[in-house]
Amino acid sequence: MAGSKLYVGNLKYSVTPDELHKLFSGYGEVKSANVIEGKGFGFVEMGSPEQAEQAKTALNGQDFNGRALKIDEAQPPRQDNNRRGGFRRE
Repeated sequence: MAGSKLYVGNLKYSVTPDELHKLFSGYGEVKSANVIEGKGFGFVEMGSPEQAEQAKTALNGQDFNGRALKIDEAQPPRQDNNRRGGFRRE
């Protein structure tokens, strides 16, 4: 794994950043844990790529609050060059 930031999907909307931090701290240093409110996913940044890989391997597909976690390496934000001022022209 090249990076240390993980995408964590299939979360219940009620999951907090503190809960994610606690869950991932068993696999190394958690630099940050964020939940995107109302979206069902979040991001966790681990202390090293090795720790991120270990957490991904251990937790991907595991039950967390009644849902199977989907964990993958986080991708950088996409650049959307098709946006033109917030409206669509035909």
